[in-house]
Amino acid sequence: MKKKDLITISLFVLTLLMVNISWAQQKFTTHAVKEGETIYSIAKQYLVTPYSILQENPEIKNSNAIKPNTLLIIPLQGNAEVQEQDPKVEKDSTEITEVPIEPLRFKRHKVRRKETLFSLSQKYNITEEQIKKYNTELYASPLKKGMVLQMPEYPEIEEIEEVELEYDTHTVMPKETRWSIANKHKITVDSLLLLNPELPKNSSYLAAGQKLKLPKAKDDILKEQKVAIFESYTVPKAMGIFRISQNYGIPIDSVIKLNPEINEIGGLKEGMVLRLPKQKPKDEIVNTDNYIFYQVLPKQTIFRLTQNLKISRDSLLALNPELENGLKSGMVLKLPKQKTNELNVKNSLVLNNINLMDSINLENKPKLMLLLPFRLDRINFKDSERTKSQVETRNDIKYAMGIYTGAIVALDSIKKLGISVNMKVLDTERDLDKLKRDLSQESWSDLDAILGPVDPRLLNEAAVQAATHNVPVIAPFASQSELSLTNVFYSMPDDSVLRERMLEHIQSIRTTQNLIIIADENNQIAKDSILRKFPMARVAKMSQDKSLHLEDFLLMLSEKEENWVFLETEKPNLVASVSSILNAAIAELEDRGNIRVKMFTTNYNGAFEGEAVSRPHLSNLQFTFSSAYREFGSDSFTRAYQKRFGHEPDRYAVRGFDLTFDLLLKLAHKKNLFETSKIIGQTEYSGNRFNYFNDWTSGFYNRATYLMQYDQLRIKQIDVQ
Repeated sequence: MKKKDLITISLFVLTLLMVNISWAQQKFTTHAVKEGETIYSIAKQYLVTPYSILQENPEIKNSNAIKPNTLLIIPLQGNAEVQEQDPKVEKDSTEITEVPIEPLRFKRHKVRRKETLFSLSQKYNITEEQIKKYNTELYASPLKKGMVLQMPEYPEIEEIEEVELEYDTHTVMPKETRWSIANKHKITVDSLLLLNPELPKNSSYLAAGQKLKLPKAKDDILKEQKVAIFESYTVPKAMGIFRISQNYGIPIDSVIKLNPEINEIGGLKEGMVLRLPKQKPKDEIVNTDNYIFYQVLPKQTIFRLTQNLKISRDSLLALNPELENGLKSGMVLKLPKQKTNELNVKNSLVLNNINLMDSINLENKPKLMLLLPFRLDRINFKDSERTKSQVETRNDIKYAMGIYTGAIVALDSIKKLGISVNMKVLDTERDLDKLKRDLSQESWSDLDAILGPVDPRLLNEAAVQAATHNVPVIAPFASQSELSLTNVFYSMPDDSVLRERMLEHIQSIRTTQNLIIIADENNQIAKDSILRKFPMARVAKMSQDKSLHLEDFLLMLSEKEENWVFLETEKPNLVASVSSILNAAIAELEDRGNIRVKMFTTNYNGAFEGEAVSRPHLSNLQFTFSSAYREFGSDSFTRAYQKRFGHEPDRYAVRGFDLTFDLLLKLAHKKNLFETSKIIGQTEYSGNRFNYFNDWTSGFYNRATYLMQYDQLRIKQIDVQ
């Protein structure tokens, strides 16, 4: 980008900012069924659909008959109030001739030439009135080519035999997840959440030792009446009762009940012989060490599952024998742990491939806030020369302008998909006190997400305030924080993630190559990480002047095997020196038998882009590294940016577009970023990838990276999917 173009667009955007650029949880109640009441009459009383009641009460298998005194969980719609009925009025389900069913989801459809409401109703198996209901403009205007409609998809309610259930308590073991527990007890995850309403809705975290309420089927009750098999266990030194409870998968009170002498002598003692249930073989334990899990979607078939999950029918039935009784929506299935590399897996759950562009709900209208350091407090528009200098030299302004201009193009793109967005922009001025004042005056009730700030101190402050309102914060450049900020999405992959990606790549392609490590005094962590993965790698010595010990290094080069050299440094001079030495070695080794030399790093940084570093040297070495971003070319975003601003985007503008477009698509799919992050895997745009993983205690971390390689003076992506 030319300096003149950058200054012009920056001044334009800053001027706009001076004129003040501006731009909402499910509740439940309970109901004790009275004599003569039906699902339909109860649904009418609470202004909800029968289907929504059946969803929240899976133990009710027959919608036409429910027993008196049954306690139902009723989902309330918004601020709807219960419609009290006169007890003298007879409750007769025949009074209700038709109860509307709510859609499960919506599918986006762009109207083509010659399409009619009738043809669309036949294609989507819905009525013309249902199409109009969710596309209200059709009540006043005829169907036209190019219209973007949202087509509702409705659920199928199945009639299942009524079964009485009793309940049991399950103690969560280490590495168990909601998916593994649901699979073990043959229930859906939704049923697990219904039985345990105290579980958080915006997290899947389970703590070891946590107590859960689970249904106990009658055949399980009969099994418990049989004689249990016990084994003797001698208590070793420093063994606590909690650890025994975890190891044997039984509650602490059960350990004491089987061994009352524990209380009699005042606690667990070394050498005591306890009576405990015989442990299951390891391969019978269902947790994330042994399996990954998949939750069945509506209308899926066994055949479709075997195709999508890349597993044979026999293997799937062997792992999940309950499938012999039929496939049901919401079932949690076990899959071999080895399938992790073949499928899209996050937190041990196989994700369905969701195309966000085709999964937009037009009723969702995202509301965002951008917090960026435009530094309007430092700019005097009357002094044009000083303003130009500030725009040209200040990195904070450069970051802000890039993110903002990219976000503007993202807004243009999302609006073309029919999504209305409300975005407010605030200048942080890198001032903590100002940010506190600004946020204290904001209305948080309908805010969906915050993008920014850039500064770590300000990011922490914004995240802490946003957390009290359950609003997610996306950090544009941060990979982590010193604080535990559970609502922050760190969009930059951490150095350890980039390093692990590089090492996994080398491990997957290496055969007999000779590995050599060159690491300066500031990169010992990188050196140790490489040695842990490749213990036979050799470490080159460094001279007293911190340069490479050339004579010793040359003796390490093999004349029989290809040489792969790891260079770990932030010093441009060392990069230039080593790349030059390796190029000379290539020429000498090729004369002796065409032995190649390649260079890698697990820590790509500005040193490898220094002016002293020869690009031809890096190309000759096929220099390979992992990166948080890729080189961007002429794509739809670049063309749109050029048309809007008159010049090519820089790296920050690309990131601004990718971050904003990714955020808006996810919020258009489901207006809860925390929930969407559970079901959406890796996404990729113009120059960045995003795949957020939640560690439950300190936020969401992007683990998506690229593998890049110098080739013929260009940098190409070598992990194209």
